Amino acid sequence: MAERITPRAESYSDWYIDIIVQAKLADYSPVKGSMVIRPRGYAIWERMQSTLDRMFKDTGHVNAYFPLLIPMEFINREAEHVEGFAPELAVVTHGGGEELEEPYVVRPTSETIIWSMYKKWIQSYRDLPLLINQWANVMRWEKRTRLFLRTTEFLWQEGHTAHATAAEAEEETLKILNIYQKFAEEYLAIPVLTGKKSASEKFAGAVDTYAIEAMMQDRKALQAGTSHFLGQNFAKAFDVTFQDQNGELDLVWASSWGVSTRLVGALIMAHSDDNGLVLPPRIAPYQVVAIPIFRDKNKEEILAYTDKVVEQLDPSVRHTVDTDNSNSPGWRFAEWEMLGVPVRIEIGPRDMQNSQVVLVRRDTGEKIPVALDDLRERVNTLLQEIQTGIFQRALQFRSDNTHVCETYDQFTALYAEDGPGGFAEMPWDGDPETEARIKADTKATIRVLPFGNEEKAQGKTDPVSGKPARYVAIFAKSY
Repeated sequence: MAERITPRAESYSDWYIDIIVQAKLADYSPVKGSMVIRPRGYAIWERMQSTLDRMFKDTGHVNAYFPLLIPMEFINREAEHVEGFAPELAVVTHGGGEELEEPYVVRPTSETIIWSMYKKWIQSYRDLPLLINQWANVMRWEKRTRLFLRTTEFLWQEGHTAHATAAEAEEETLKILNIYQKFAEEYLAIPVLTGKKSASEKFAGAVDTYAIEAMMQDRKALQAGTSHFLGQNFAKAFDVTFQDQNGELDLVWASSWGVSTRLVGALIMAHSDDNGLVLPPRIAPYQVVAIPIFRDKNKEEILAYTDKVVEQLDPSVRHTVDTDNSNSPGWRFAEWEMLGVPVRIEIGPRDMQNSQVVLVRRDTGEKIPVALDDLRERVNTLLQEIQTGIFQRALQFRSDNTHVCETYDQFTALYAEDGPGGFAEMPWDGDPETEARIKADTKATIRVLPFGNEEKAQGKTDPVSGKPARYVAIFAKSY
């Protein structure tokens, strides 16, 4: 219940963990750095998974599965890839009681093993495009972990596509980025910025990385999803060629993309409050909870009326009924608030007498008496109002905490120990040394280079180096 949750103003980090533990979303595993996703947390991930899976399939993608263990030799083939992942690799050296002839890496990402298979499957332009997605677990040996946001093992989807031309692969990369943006904003109610990553922040082995970046309530950025244009890097590493329509051999062009269970963490940090979870209706496992309030003498009457109430709901509304009377109504209300169900229906003797119910919004706490005959329409409308309201509140928060910096003093003040933080929009000369200096000074990094920002940078000067700006970048401290 709410009294078990540390207030955000007291400790944002403790608040976040308290919500996860008290709402029974996840727990710490005996394996250091890993987590156990509990049924309530997994139900949220299942909603995300099913929604994204449908969006992928609607755009022509299919699911497959590839092995967890990857030969170390595969990882070593792409130099930038192995360099980027080397510190995070978990390596298997023994199996069946014997030392293995060749060590295996526990999957940190699947580009290498997938492209080893694509070499077998692709011979002609008729085999392209190949649009495959995988739902899987991966392992990256993280030194500093936090439930959902960064764990040694996590769940995700990873798409890997092969194309006949660079233009098709780049189109795919941006198509998926748009799917991620649509999903984040229309389902998770999280406004995101989209754009390209700087060279230092891109995926190891990619030509270009694009991302969706969200602002959490502590004003830090969270990278919520990435889509990578891989060029022909992995095709070169695994010699994946195809015969084009002119009968000539060419290397295949590629993309890869993924989101993970860190989106559950994003939901918590973007929307929740000191009473617990706040879930957008479109992603909530339960959208409505009906809570009958009764004593032994009127129990049967109230429960029968509750059945009548639930029958009025639209069949598409995901709902549950709490008939546990071992705790007080106030305790039950607080418990469901903590679990984040968007709408609570309170049903007491007076409501039954008046053929009504009381609807309670989780996001605002507003109580709304509604006649039973109007319940279906009012609940449907209310769920949409809550979805829109949660998004608009997060959008306004991001707007209020995004700052245009024309001087480096303005920028460093944002990220000082007592500074407000948030997103900073500042001209950048495109030099990695300037980027590195900013990170060393402030711990803020370039989150995205928004689309079209090169034009916006014309005539501007990088306040750090004094050189002409090539971009207007979005900086922030991040998770």
